[in-house]
Amino acid sequence: MSESIFKHTAITMAIMVLFSLIGTGFLAYTYEITKAPIKASKAIEKMKSFEQVLPSKEYDNNLLNDFVDVPAGGELNNREVTKVYTARLAGKATAVILEATARDGYSGDIKLLIAVRNDGSLDGVRVIAHKETPGLGDYIDIAHGDWIKLFDAESLTKTSDEKWKVKKDGGQFDYMAGATITPRAVVKATHSALSYVAKNQNTLFAEHSAIIK
Repeated sequence: MSESIFKHTAITMAIMVLFSLIGTGFLAYTYEITKAPIKASKAIEKMKSFEQVLPSKEYDNNLLNDFVDVPAGGELNNREVTKVYTARLAGKATAVILEATARDGYSGDIKLLIAVRNDGSLDGVRVIAHKETPGLGDYIDIAHGDWIKLFDAESLTKTSDEKWKVKKDGGQFDYMAGATITPRAVVKATHSALSYVAKNQNTLFAEHSAIIK
């Protein structure tokens, strides 16, 4: 009797192991055949987001293969390692595209995508993630208004450091009454990103990619 039970248990375990191996193999196969399409889809989406801050006519290189890695924190204030992409036209670096995070938004982190030209001016800024209050603080999102376009062509030379604030704080940037914290955070993060690019210009606009320590 005990021998019969042992055989039954052994057969059951063998069947379970077999199904586990088949399942693992199927998952591995599925991953392999979908890996390339998923990667391609992500690349297309990223390029679409780049187009919002930097027109494609301003570069002729493959942006996704031309970048430097930047550690978390610092002036960009991102919570993880990010990439700064370099746009080139006929071999000359024309702009960089980077992400920056405003951690002091009203409802949490506000993630920005920013393009800075080689002359230090902004080509475009877009909010790519936020949790701001709908109908109040979400006007920073291009989908809800043109406020974010206030940064177009701005730079550290055009606008002095003390003016990189909302008007309520003595600066030059407009804001919506009742929603000061949100634009204040975006202005601060954008200014910090410009400062970062200015300090690292030689590396960011270098001929070859590198890792910024």
